[in-house]
Amino acid sequence: MTKPVVLIAEELSPATIDALGPDFEVRHTDGADRSQLLPALADVDAVLIRSATKIDAEALAAARNLKVVARAGVGLDNVDVDAATKAGVMVVNAPTSNITSAAELAVGLLLACARNIAPANEALKNGAWKRSKYGGVELLEKKVGIVGFGRIGQLVAERLKGFGVELLAYDPYVSVQRAGQLGARLVTLDELLAESDFITIHLPKNAETLGLIGKEALAKVKPSVRIINAARGGVLDEEALAEAISDGRVAGAGLDVFASEPCTDSPLFGFESVVVTPHLGASTEEAQEKAGVAVAKSVRLALGGDLVPDAVNVSGGAVAEEVRPGIDLVEKLGRIFTAIAGSVPVQLDVEVCGEITAHDVSVWELSALKGLFTDVTEDPVTYVNAPLLAKERGCESRLVTNAAAEEFRNVTTLHGTLADGTTVSVAGTLTGPKMVQKVIGVNGYDLEVPLSTHMAFFSYVDRPGVIGALGRLLGDADVNIAAMQVSRNDDTGSALVALTVDSAIPEDVVAAIGAEIGADTVRVVNLG
Repeated sequence: MTKPVVLIAEELSPATIDALGPDFEVRHTDGADRSQLLPALADVDAVLIRSATKIDAEALAAARNLKVVARAGVGLDNVDVDAATKAGVMVVNAPTSNITSAAELAVGLLLACARNIAPANEALKNGAWKRSKYGGVELLEKKVGIVGFGRIGQLVAERLKGFGVELLAYDPYVSVQRAGQLGARLVTLDELLAESDFITIHLPKNAETLGLIGKEALAKVKPSVRIINAARGGVLDEEALAEAISDGRVAGAGLDVFASEPCTDSPLFGFESVVVTPHLGASTEEAQEKAGVAVAKSVRLALGGDLVPDAVNVSGGAVAEEVRPGIDLVEKLGRIFTAIAGSVPVQLDVEVCGEITAHDVSVWELSALKGLFTDVTEDPVTYVNAPLLAKERGCESRLVTNAAAEEFRNVTTLHGTLADGTTVSVAGTLTGPKMVQKVIGVNGYDLEVPLSTHMAFFSYVDRPGVIGALGRLLGDADVNIAAMQVSRNDDTGSALVALTVDSAIPEDVVAAIGAEIGADTVRVVNLG
């Protein structure tokens, strides 16, 4: 029997090859050399890469038998995930391989800033003994603010506790209880900025966080503060930081990431109080080995037809065909839940009702958690790390099944309880031969709205003129309504309008609608 062919396109640890085992024919090539890579891909089943090999549409077209692209690391900038998905090629990575290395580097940068290690080292190597010039500060009893309290932020907290610091944490998606378990006090971003002696950033880079620590934020900090960014470039505005240091409003900084990389010239490089490294967060022997072993295991699972926990574009795995269409629906319901709730629940029930419960639908619980955290974490969320993310944020989940469903053949409802006791629910189903994804309920309001890339939900006291005002404001903003439905609660006189639109609604238009109709809640969901 012919063995599946696995192509190793970059240098990986011997442990990676060992993890593949003897069931594959292993070949090697130089993935950075296109003249070697493209012909080498012709008949392979899987390719293992790091950051130098580019798997784009051209490479995928050359790989007629390719089933898996495995990136031994976290980032996927060198993989065209959309093209791979269209080609039916699974893409896997190793999202947890570098978290310890990244946390340790953040702590290292913090210590280097506190004790002026980098300039003192350079001065001494140049023959200057400058003890008085490079005095520093202790960490003991200082306040360290952690912006983003996910996996890496929490690892940083664990490591800093031994220094006797007071930990502050800002993260809208982490419960007070979870932060308290790790010895941190959950605060607002403004409180963290004003109180912290050190600030370390551990946020994803997205539309919400881009430039979050910029000119306005830096105007609120102590002049003695030192700021660390070993997460994502762009979350910290480097120009604003350079200006603040120059003006004496920030004492120093440590950066491993930059808005544009590779970065070899920056106004920050001119300050002795700034220590920089060239994106070394994952550059340890241990992280590289973990990444290689993790993706090798994923390749084994994928080529063996099993569920692949670290797949970033398709679910893969031994899931019944009847269950597969619901995976994407439930993940999107999780994203809608987070958008509507504005936070992560402390308890999430994934209730599945109908004839589908004759099959194993446990993957839907994972899908719900994956969706729940997709828009709030710094790293890709997968089936293997979604439960870990839930645990880290104090969110417990369970799957509840019932063979009976009333109005539809199958219904999946996410019931969540937030930290303040508020309950939120989102229900969905698949209808018709085309398995159209629909939202059929939000917080007790009955709906039947097809899912779309751009959606919005407004709750308000029902009265004449609301729908007209909503349509007028969207029309004035050149936002076309694709579908709309209003659901009323006759007992309370309240109503919920759910709509899908052809383009994203600008934030000022959302605010204007909320003000115009006197909305109780305004929630916009972008599922792109």
